[in-house]
Amino acid sequence: MVVLGVNIDHVATLRNARGGRDPEPLEAARIVRESGGGQLVCHLREDRRHINDRDLMDLTRWGGLPINLEMALTTEMEKIALSVTPQLVTVVPEKRLERTTEGGLVLDRSTTKTLEMFIRQCTEKAIAVSLFLDPDIGMVKKAVDLGVSQIELHTGAYANAFLSGSPEKEVSRLYEVSDLIVSSGIRLALGHGLDRHNLKKVLSIPQVREVNIGHSIIARSVFIGLAAAIAEILDLLRVGGEERQKPCG
Repeated sequence: MVVLGVNIDHVATLRNARGGRDPEPLEAARIVRESGGGQLVCHLREDRRHINDRDLMDLTRWGGLPINLEMALTTEMEKIALSVTPQLVTVVPEKRLERTTEGGLVLDRSTTKTLEMFIRQCTEKAIAVSLFLDPDIGMVKKAVDLGVSQIELHTGAYANAFLSGSPEKEVSRLYEVSDLIVSSGIRLALGHGLDRHNLKKVLSIPQVREVNIGHSIIARSVFIGLAAAIAEILDLLRVGGEERQKPCG
């Protein structure tokens, strides 16, 4: 079955709105594990609007699930990642004024050079590296050349198109780029804007190995609880896996 990574950033966002320690991201992490989630996702931002350094250390010491640390490609975050040694780091673009990550990483000459060095350092510490990219053939080809372990495709455009009732073009883009990623021997993940309504359509992409979902699970948990919100997504992943295994014809 496709691995579900649960992003617990917005548990920390809720805590930070009031101050103090409640709700505690570590407690959310325990519920994710008990509910069958396969990975914890958290974004340590420059302004610490979500999780903070203490949260990251608490989650690392706990060690109950693999950690996917989302991070900007800055000297500060590189040092933290190499010190904490999560199982996976996902390099994302980051703008101080954005509400959420607005698009994929742009692999220009400067970024590529910095990534080459960071990937080597991560490899030495057995940290896998994923890049968060738009479903753009040009960007994906550059990522393939870098030799990353995983590419996570930004599904925000698809999620918006789904809401407007015409997601076909975005689904086609995802299919096309997914073929290139997998044929290059790179693991494929999807993330951003996915929820219990729009997930099924992208699960038809046969090569997907991981989906990372945060806001919609945390939002849903306000009404039905975190364990139940995770269970809804896991049920969809199970059904999607069964559909993909059915023989054609």
